[in-house]
Order: sequence, then C-alpha cells, then structure tokens
Amino acid sequence: MPGWAGEVVDDLAYPVVFATVSGAHLYGFASVDSDLDLRACHLLPLAAVVGLHTGPETLQAGGEREGMELDVVAQELAKFIRLLLKPNGYVLEQLLSPLVVRTCELHDELAALSRHCVTSRHAHHYLGFAAGQWRLFQQTGELKPALYTLRVLHTGIHLMHTGEVQADLRPLATLPYIADMIEAKKAGEHRLLPADLVSRDRLADDVESLTAALESARDASHLPATPSAGEALQALLIRTRLGHA
Repeated sequence: MPGWAGEVVDDLAYPVVFATVSGAHLYGFASVDSDLDLRACHLLPLAAVVGLHTGPETLQAGGEREGMELDVVAQELAKFIRLLLKPNGYVLEQLLSPLVVRTCELHDELAALSRHCVTSRHAHHYLGFAAGQWRLFQQTGELKPALYTLRVLHTGIHLMHTGEVQADLRPLATLPYIADMIEAKKAGEHRLLPADLVSRDRLADDVESLTAALESARDASHLPATPSAGEALQALLIRTRLGHA
C-alpha cells in the first residue's frame, strides 16, 4: 500500500469514518498494473442530512498517482449501515479489510457490530458474484475473472463455516494450481490464463465443485438468516449524527 493513499482519502469532500484497500490488493493477487481500490465511509454534517439541500450518499474519485490508477468510492454512514444490514459481502470485506488507510473509534464500533450482521444469506452474494465472474472468464479467458471466481467461492465457504470474513485467497486456497495462477497474474492485469497451469475443463470442474460446496455450506450453516445488529446500528447512527452536530 503506497504511503500517499491516506492523502487521497483526505482530499474527499467530507471526513471519513474509515478508509481501506479493497480489490486485488486485498484479495491477494494484485498485478504490477492493478488499480488501487480505496473504499471508505464518510460522514455528512447534520445540516446536509436534515436540510433542504442534502449531501451526497456516495463519493467517487479517480485519476492516477505515481503511475497507479485510482478508484475511490465512499458511502455515507447511513447508506453504509443500510448496506451492512443486507447480505452484502462487499461492505463486510471493506469494513474488515486489514489494509487500513484511515480509521477512528467509530470504525472499531462498526467492525464489532458487523459480526452480528453476518448471515447465511451472504452465500447468495458470493454465489452470484462467482457466477458473473465465471461468465466473464468464459468470454475472455483472462486470469483475473478466473481468480475472482475462485476467490469469492473460497471466501463464501469460509464465511459459512466460521462466520469470519477472509477476503485474501492465498490462505484459503484448496487447489494446487492457485498459487501459480496468482504468480502468473502479477505480470499483468489482463493476462490470459496460461494453458500449462490448468486446463479449462479442470478449472470448470473445480468451480462446479466449489459452487456445490458453498451451497452445501449455506444449507448446513449455523449462521442466522437475518442480522441482529439493526437496533444497535440505529443507535450508533443517531448518536454519531447528534455528536457531529
């Protein structure tokens, strides 16, 4: 993570509750030309929430710095909490990313409450994401969507078994060729899957098996079907709003 990442976040129009690194850097298979994906939660002043002219729920920024493309997205606290209460794996991974750029006590509170937002329905997110990436791989033959497919299936299975979010594919990998795929992708974001690493038929069989494993893990999971942190997150939001006033 470049040392200037925090400066990029500080340039946003509103203060942030947290900012973390997401994307391929979080997933463990960044390329030399990968974007730097920064994900954040920002806080609007009270007047921009209750007044006639409300502030933006989403902030986006891009550009380039030191040869690296930037993709910066921040969700306002209320919107972020609404997403957290849905079976949305993206926001869980962003909130709990170990690659922290900016943080505060409120970030810690959100992270603590997030464990009461993990449900068996998060499997739907990972199954859908995997299906979309697999279709993209079939169209392009690129390493990136193949690795994304494997990553989300492994992450989803681990989440269903443990209730813990692990977005990095490397410690979860169950297939012998994944390490070689990650090494190959370092050379370029859009590199094709080398034929000598794994055949398409073998990969398709393994994706099918992992998909079935995620579905079975979902069906057998002891995770609740719905989150239980709604009231606590509501209280946190109101307290933060009034305190920020």
